[in-house]
Amino acid sequence: MKKLLLGNEAVARGLYEAGVHVVSSYPGTPSTEITEYAAEYNEIYTEWAPNEKVAAEAAFGASQAGGRSFCGMKHVGLNVAADPLFTASYIGVTGGFVIGVADDPGMHSSQNEQDSRHYAIASKMPMLEPSDSAECKEFTKLAYELSEQFDTPVYLRLVTRIAHSRSLVEINERQEVALKKYEKNQAKNIMLPAFARQKHPIVEQRTLDLQEYAESSAINRVELGGTGIGIICAGSAYCYAKEALGEEASYLKLGMVYPLPVKLIKDFAAKVEKLYVIEELDPIIENHCRQIGVEVIGKELFPLCGEFTQATVKAAILGQKEESLSVEAQIPPRPPALCSGCPHRGVFYILKKLGVFVSGDIGCYTLGAAAPLFAIDTNLCMGSSISALHGVNKANPEFQDKAVAVIGDSTFLHTGINSLINVAYNRSNSVSIILDNSITGMTGHQQNPATGYNIKGEPANAICLEDLCRSVGINSVVVVDPYNLEELERVLKEELAKDEPSVIITRRPCVLLKYVKPNPPLYVNKEKCKSCKACMRIGCPAISFKGGKAEIDRTLCVGCGVCVAMCKFDSIGGEA
Repeated sequence: MKKLLLGNEAVARGLYEAGVHVVSSYPGTPSTEITEYAAEYNEIYTEWAPNEKVAAEAAFGASQAGGRSFCGMKHVGLNVAADPLFTASYIGVTGGFVIGVADDPGMHSSQNEQDSRHYAIASKMPMLEPSDSAECKEFTKLAYELSEQFDTPVYLRLVTRIAHSRSLVEINERQEVALKKYEKNQAKNIMLPAFARQKHPIVEQRTLDLQEYAESSAINRVELGGTGIGIICAGSAYCYAKEALGEEASYLKLGMVYPLPVKLIKDFAAKVEKLYVIEELDPIIENHCRQIGVEVIGKELFPLCGEFTQATVKAAILGQKEESLSVEAQIPPRPPALCSGCPHRGVFYILKKLGVFVSGDIGCYTLGAAAPLFAIDTNLCMGSSISALHGVNKANPEFQDKAVAVIGDSTFLHTGINSLINVAYNRSNSVSIILDNSITGMTGHQQNPATGYNIKGEPANAICLEDLCRSVGINSVVVVDPYNLEELERVLKEELAKDEPSVIITRRPCVLLKYVKPNPPLYVNKEKCKSCKACMRIGCPAISFKGGKAEIDRTLCVGCGVCVAMCKFDSIGGEA
């Protein structure tokens, strides 16, 4: 039987069919759905971990105990998980261990465009890269065979287009895989320097063995067509090249992107007149070809940045520009915005009003940087807002009464706790605002350790954020409703004036949660409206100006009341 599956869904099916026992991940677009779909199989224990490092360590532990395990993340999450993974490369596995990482060329939902293939090279672990959903499933299953055969964790690399596109997948039964027997072996499993020095040569030999495997593996295949043009490619680039060039070209389609073959590439190069490497982001295959003495055409034609398309390939190789139709119309831009009734909107409005420096973090609240709020000054990575604010205040004490950090509840639990410990331990008068919307919002409403539910929606222990903050040494912890602008402004002024670290928790659930019932929509009394446009300063999608007066779209308004508090003329209210 065949089914039309999302790439991420196909990976989850591969986990099921491969007999995987444990999945531990942290959500991150475009990888999130792998774990969500895996959670639908009761045969697989599945969880959301607080961050990617914890997920990788949990999956590694499951592997050590003899189970097949998986952890999934996006490319920047691999930065967080890198510490344990580099040493796991030396230790190896008992049961198969696969790390799924989804890169985001074009940065559709990411703060950078890094290429995870560098991690495969640096950690000396093999990496497979599928080009459609069918390969997503089959490569996942193959990854476990390779992991156990070569005693290594294995990366499975996807990109956004593969993760979020659909194609037909052959559905098979689950292969029940017995737990591998654990045997105590300190020289293998404990990387003290004396043991690690013995393991490094083994890892290097393993890479050579995997390279030999790459020479003859069916996932690295030659497709002969026209010999005037030869294409070396992998993943999504293979799809673009095939559609753009068809039978005019011959292809070396690489399913294993590290380690790369040598003889196979040289043999293919000898069959074609002109050889191109098509790969998104960095010239990793291209550099390998040149290193082994094969001349190729690559980044001199293809960009280092962004996604490719079929048109990119045609233009670069054939010099053909795709014809397209354009419509001359003044279409207003639609940038991403905080939702109507978002509990974060009032926070950013007050922060902007007070003119404070805002150290930002990663989440949907990062949209507080956008017009018309423009409230966020800086943004680095998950969990960085609090530690960065600490550095700001230590470098320049003038910031201490006019600077805050903002961080979401899930992000705080991800990597914000250690940052807050640093603030308390090294005592900076830093005000940290935890924007608690009771869910992991940016990636699509995943549970986290503060929500009270696990990935399957079952009741779980819920961390009390205020107790946690006090336990690490923060004495001043205040909880406030972000819809109450007057109270929020008062609390912010009080905490900024204190001569000690403090935490403000703005608590109100995300308006998109199913259990959140909206209030009746508000309306504008046109006779009272003075056209001052104060209500426009919060950037609510439900509020617009028509005919010189404010107007509220009743299909969007959730009756949060933030605009009511802003109107000095009492022109906004409920139904009369």
